[in-house]
Amino acid sequence: MKINLVGQKAPQFTLEDENGVVFDSATLNGTWRIIFFYSRHNSPTCKRGCLTFKEQHDLFASAGCSIVGVGPGSVEGLASFKAELGDLPFPLLADPERRVGTMFNVPLHVGQFPAKSSFLIGPDDTIHYVYDWLFRPRRHVARILADISQVTGDA
Repeated sequence: MKINLVGQKAPQFTLEDENGVVFDSATLNGTWRIIFFYSRHNSPTCKRGCLTFKEQHDLFASAGCSIVGVGPGSVEGLASFKAELGDLPFPLLADPERRVGTMFNVPLHVGQFPAKSSFLIGPDDTIHYVYDWLFRPRRHVARILADISQVTGDA
C-alpha cells in the first residue's frame, strides 16, 4: 500500500550522478522542485519521460522549478542511459538499492520494477503533489506544469 506524502516534509537524500559526483537534495531546499522516479535505464517509456522533462525544461525553469530524476540502476548503467539521452539540463541520479525510492514510498510493480512517480516539492520543503505516470509521460509532465502554474502563478 502506498502512503500519501502530500503535506509532509520531503525526505533529504544524497545520491551519485553518472560521474560519481554526489548530489545533495538539501541544495534545493527553499525552492520549487520536481523529483521524478523512473523504473529502468533504457526502457522506452523511461526514455520518453526523461526526454519530455527535457523538452519542457524551459517552462519548469521559468516557473522557478528545478528537476531531478532518480533511477534504480547503477552509476555505470546511468552513464550509458544518459549518454543515449544526450545533454539533459537536469541531473539524473542512481539509486541502486532503492534507498531514496523507499523514502518516497515509490512502490514496486510486479515485485521488481519501481513505479514511475513524481513529487512536486515547494519552497517550504513540503510535498505539494504526488503523481504516478505509468505509460503517459507527456500527459504526466503537462499535468505537473498546470499544477506548478496554479501554485506559483508562473509557467
